[in-house]
Amino acid sequence: MGWYTMEAFPGPKMTEAVIRKKAGMASIKDMPVLQDGPPPGGFAPVRFARRIPSKGPSAMAIFLAAFGAFSWGMYQVGKGNKIRRALKEEKYAARRAILPMLQAEEDERFVKEWKKYLEEEARIMKDVPGWKVGENVYNSGRWMPPATGELRPDIW
Repeated sequence: MGWYTMEAFPGPKMTEAVIRKKAGMASIKDMPVLQDGPPPGGFAPVRFARRIPSKGPSAMAIFLAAFGAFSWGMYQVGKGNKIRRALKEEKYAARRAILPMLQAEEDERFVKEWKKYLEEEARIMKDVPGWKVGENVYNSGRWMPPATGELRPDIW
C-alpha cells in the first residue's frame, strides 16, 4: 500500500475523541472551544529592523588603503619623472656636444654648394652687362644663408 495510508503510521490513531479527551460526540456543537493562543511567557520578539552584518573593511580602512595606493602611485610617478628628466638632459647634453661637429659638416657642405651655385650663376649671367656674381639682390647689408633649395638651381 502507499505511504499515505494509516498503516504507514504506527501508533494510536489520532481522532477527535483522543485529542479532546472526550469519549465521543454526537454533534460538532458539543465540542469544547479550543482556541490557539500564545505560548506561556509570550512569543519571542519579532525582528523587523534591517540588520546587515558588517562584512569587510570599514570605510576608514578603505579610505586609508586608497590613500596609501594613491600616495605610492604618485611616488612612483615622481621617480619616473626624475628618471625621464635625467634621460632627456643626457640626450640634450649629447646633442650640445655633437652640435659643433654637425655645424662644421653643414658649413663644409654649404661652401661646396655655394661655389657650385656661384659658378652656375656666372655661367648663366655672363652675357648680362653690370651683373656682379654673388651679390645680394636685396641690398639689405646683412648676410643671410640661403634657404636649402636656393643652392640647387637644378631643383627650381
